Amino acid sequence: MVDNVLTIKGAGKKRGAMDVLCDVSLTLRAGERVALLGHNGAGKTTLMKSVLGLTGLDKGAIMVAGYAPGSNLARKATAYLPEAVSFHKALTGRDQLTLFARLSGVEKSKIGPLLDRVGLGEAADRRIGTWSKGMRQRLGMAQVLLGQPKLALLDEPTSGLDPVSRYELYTIIDEMAANGTAVLIASHTLSEVEARTDRIAILRKGVLVADDTLQALTAQAGLPIRLRVRARDGNTDRIMQALGGKRVNGASVELTCDAHMKMQQLRRITELGDLVDDLEMTTPRLEDLYRYYSGDKLQ
Repeated sequence: MVDNVLTIKGAGKKRGAMDVLCDVSLTLRAGERVALLGHNGAGKTTLMKSVLGLTGLDKGAIMVAGYAPGSNLARKATAYLPEAVSFHKALTGRDQLTLFARLSGVEKSKIGPLLDRVGLGEAADRRIGTWSKGMRQRLGMAQVLLGQPKLALLDEPTSGLDPVSRYELYTIIDEMAANGTAVLIASHTLSEVEARTDRIAILRKGVLVADDTLQALTAQAGLPIRLRVRARDGNTDRIMQALGGKRVNGASVELTCDAHMKMQQLRRITELGDLVDDLEMTTPRLEDLYRYYSGDKLQ
C-alpha cells in the first residue's frame, strides 16, 4: 500500500548553468488537491514534465503510485491536462474521446455520460475544428476523467473558460478528489485555487519556498490583518485618539494588527460604542501570501 500517490524527493534539474529545479521535495496523498504556484519560469512546467517522465532529473527521485515516471504503470496511474490542448480538428468530440477510451481500455458506454458531465453533450457530434478553446479544454478534462487516474496533473485547467464553466470545472475536480484522485493544479488564477485546494506549494526560481495549508502559510508569513473603522457623526479624530491608525477618506480609520492581536483590537473597537458606525476586517489573501513567498525578501 503506497501512502503517497506522488513523491518528489530532492528533485534537481539544470539548463546550462541555471538551476531550473533545485532540491524540490513534494508529496501528494490520495484525494488531496494541491495548487502549484510560481511566476513564469519558476519551474512548474519542468516539474510536471518530470513527473510525467518527459524530462529527466539531474538528481533526486520521483515516484508515481510507487512507480518510476514514464513507466507503463506510472502512465496508467496518471492523467495530464496541458494548458494548450490539441486534438484532431476533423474528428468530432465523440470520435476523439472514443479513440482515447479504446487506447485506455475503457468501455464505450462511458463516452456519452462523460461528454455530458463536462458540458459537451450537445456539441459531441460536431467537428472539433469548429469548437472554441474553452470547449477543447472541456474535452481535455473529459480525457482526464476517462481513466479514473490516481494522479491528475492540471496545467492552467480553466484557460479559455468563462466564469460559470470555471466553477463547473472545479466542481469536477472536487469530485475527482473525493473519489481518491490526487490533483496537482498549476495556475495563475489565485482566487480560484485559494478556495478549492487543500495545500499551496510555491516555486521561486526553481526552489520550493512554501508548501502548507493556506492557514499555516498565513501564520508563518506573519502578514497583518487590516481593520477599517468607519466613524459615526464625524468622530474620526476621537477614534484615532483612542486607537491610532490613519485616516482614510475622511470618515474612516485604518489599523493593522498581527493575527494573535485580532481579538484584543476588536475589543478595543467595541468599547468605543456609538462612535463607530461600521467595521471591515480584511485578512491576508492568497495573493498577499504569493507576493510574500515569491518576493525578493526571501533571498
